[in-house]
Amino acid sequence: MAPNTGIASAGGRSLDPAMLHTGKWWKHSYIVKLNLLLVIPLITSYANGFDGSMMNGLQSVERWKAYFHYPKEEDLGLFNAIQSIGAFCAIPIAPYVSDGLGRRNGIAVGAFIVLIGAILQTATQNLGMFVGSRFLIGFGTTFAQMASPLLISEIAYPTHRAPLTSLYNTLWFSGSIVAAWTTFGTFRINSDWSWRIPSALQGLSSVIQLIFVWFLPESPRWLINRGRDEEAKAILARYHADGDASHPLIAFEYNEIKEAIALEAEAARVSWLDLFRTPGNRRRMRIILGIGVFSQWSGNGLISYYLGKLLDGIGITSSNDQTLVNGILAIYNFIIAISASMTVEKVGRRPLFVISTAGMLVSYAIIAAMSATYEKTQNSAAGRALLAFVFVFNGFYAIAYTPLLVSYTIEILPFLIRAKGLAAMNFSVMGAIIFNQYTNPIAYSALKWKYYLVYTIWLMFELVYVWLWATETKGRSLEETAALFDGEDAVAELSNRTGQDMTQVKHTGSDSQDEKLNIEHSHREVA
Repeated sequence: MAPNTGIASAGGRSLDPAMLHTGKWWKHSYIVKLNLLLVIPLITSYANGFDGSMMNGLQSVERWKAYFHYPKEEDLGLFNAIQSIGAFCAIPIAPYVSDGLGRRNGIAVGAFIVLIGAILQTATQNLGMFVGSRFLIGFGTTFAQMASPLLISEIAYPTHRAPLTSLYNTLWFSGSIVAAWTTFGTFRINSDWSWRIPSALQGLSSVIQLIFVWFLPESPRWLINRGRDEEAKAILARYHADGDASHPLIAFEYNEIKEAIALEAEAARVSWLDLFRTPGNRRRMRIILGIGVFSQWSGNGLISYYLGKLLDGIGITSSNDQTLVNGILAIYNFIIAISASMTVEKVGRRPLFVISTAGMLVSYAIIAAMSATYEKTQNSAAGRALLAFVFVFNGFYAIAYTPLLVSYTIEILPFLIRAKGLAAMNFSVMGAIIFNQYTNPIAYSALKWKYYLVYTIWLMFELVYVWLWATETKGRSLEETAALFDGEDAVAELSNRTGQDMTQVKHTGSDSQDEKLNIEHSHREVA
């Protein structure tokens, strides 16, 4: 967890380090209890990561393929895309559930829907039932994904908020690891349970959440927004000050929440057109929509969801070998993602984007060459080289597009359009995912190794794109970052206008609000 340091606010007032706990956090039982409880919303990301890796593994399980009569490419596209389609359909509804019913109820609603989907998926009798159950899983996951990070950010101890929200994103890979190794173990079962067991385990996290979510405290921010101020203060006191309601930290946090809610009322009057109204905002959206699409159209979707087909193409056809590779790749991705997230502030955003995209380009070019060589000569060395560069490609992808997709979007968006800008990024990501999941199996079947060339050429475009427009934000405050896009005069004018409109707000309290918005619209982290 983060050290015992102050948290600066953009409005000029800081959280005094003297307000915080003394000594190691794990020596304070109230903080330990809170962090243990926050495991419940954290496992929402685990559930999402489970899905992609499970579908990758099932395509290598002979009993699964036989049960569905060896699905054609268009069927595989539907199997994978339908979960994303379900998630996409829930995006407009989910915020109203978490805002209207509360964060805990939002998690419970999502967990319940996912559990029903997992039960139907496990009991599948035909193609239609399998597709429908996966739609439900995607639909329910969105509700839990909307509410879980909100609750984490709004109840976490101040110095733990950033690492816990970062942990939420990286736990996508924990679900991927469990799913990959589950299919590696169950494919040996000589019955339909070889694929029904992984399907059932997809609902395990939902069972845990439905049992324990009621022990979680409700979001103080949601309670205050509902006029239940005393309940909110009691929760803050219990988990942030060991029950001491008079502690100065509680007054600080309470006032900060009240002022953040006032800011949101102002932001609610911003229209979607404001995302593109000014030259600075158009430059922002050019970057945001670009990296959103690139996060899915860099060739990673072909590897993430159709690894079995890729391995078939280089002669690795046994279920044992394919599921083993899937399991090792999941652990590798997890390690790279965690390591990369620790270097973001040290290396900078622009270098990571450029290095990541250039590395993916070179890796994919080699993958294309090795695939063509193997297809024409059946040279086993070419097949092994291709597999090695699948790992290299994933490593380069993870160093930028895993840690920066959401955080970089936040950094370059001003407060008043931040929520809508994040939503636009999410829609671009989900749209790209759905398109890819339909087209990848069909295109790969038709083009074979030549399909890798399509992504190689596209990655050239991506490299030029990020080289021209990825703007460095390292070491800058939000106001300084805004000046990079709008100019100093525009930033000063906006600050003056906002100050006149909101004279009742003494300070913005923007750090806590920034962290909240940083994850408010987060979807599954894509491996």
